[in-house]
Amino acid sequence: MLDTGALIDLLSQPQKIVITTHHKPDGDALGSSLGLYNYLIQLGHHARVIAPSDYPDFLTWMPGNEEVLVFPETKEEALALIENASLIFCLDFNSLDRINDMAGPVRESAAKKIMIDHHLDPADFDDYRHWNINACATAQLVYDFIANVLGHKVYINKDVATSLYTGIMTDSASFRLPNTTSDVHRVVADLIDAGAVNWRIHELVYNSASENRIRLLGHCLSNCLEVLHEFNTAVIVLRKQDLAAFDVKTGDTEGIVNYALSITSIRLAAFIVERDGQVKMSLRSKGEFPANEICKLYFNGGGHRNAAGGQSTDGIDQVVEQFKSVLPKYKKLLIQ
Repeated sequence: MLDTGALIDLLSQPQKIVITTHHKPDGDALGSSLGLYNYLIQLGHHARVIAPSDYPDFLTWMPGNEEVLVFPETKEEALALIENASLIFCLDFNSLDRINDMAGPVRESAAKKIMIDHHLDPADFDDYRHWNINACATAQLVYDFIANVLGHKVYINKDVATSLYTGIMTDSASFRLPNTTSDVHRVVADLIDAGAVNWRIHELVYNSASENRIRLLGHCLSNCLEVLHEFNTAVIVLRKQDLAAFDVKTGDTEGIVNYALSITSIRLAAFIVERDGQVKMSLRSKGEFPANEICKLYFNGGGHRNAAGGQSTDGIDQVVEQFKSVLPKYKKLLIQ
């Protein structure tokens, strides 16, 4: 394992660095990656971000996005960068299976692996870890890593700040989740002072939907929403024919589960979607309800207490019934 001093020594000289994050990157995944990228290039490092898959169009405006490699589309170049890297930063994931086809090449690379993450139960693949499950976003930890671990707050310029603000904003549900502490707001204030234009970032992320995405949302709320009042739970089920009917693109289903959670008295919301030969599940909860426990125990997933995800190879009807069958075990927590 690297200690902090050894890592600082490494970063004092130009390195060949790969930054990667989880499959289907969200705002925190890409924001933390580009925030770190925009910091590292100021120090003369040769750095590239490699995403394991595509990501939503509403994130492609971020500074440095033009330098991101999407692994399935640039496989040869990406593999060469991974093989020749001296450092690989692994952001917003805690196990190599979260980067899909990149897992083997990253594991086999001689590069030192640095994990920066806030998810539970990290796997033992890294050489250095900056990890805190109480952080509201990996972008918050990247800020802490740059400003406090490395002592380089002066390098948090407008591009770094814009990317990190995006990550914190999206993973905190626009600063609404319980882990949005006073410390988080102090970090955000620093980022605004460094040049992040908060209102503009909100516009670019939340007010840039396609017509199809808005019509899909209407369909989900009108035709796909079921409220289970006896369990204070709401479920939205989206089938593959729905995806085809609304020409769904990556990111179009982002945040739909939160509309179900916004219903008065609802403590648990599920968004269950059939895609790519699998059924994916996103859970959101209020208060102390452990959404991550349900995903971990029953749906091959995990996450945070109030925001978690899982998946299954069973049919979508079977997955929906399995989810409903779990609810009685949590009835006391759901109706309190």
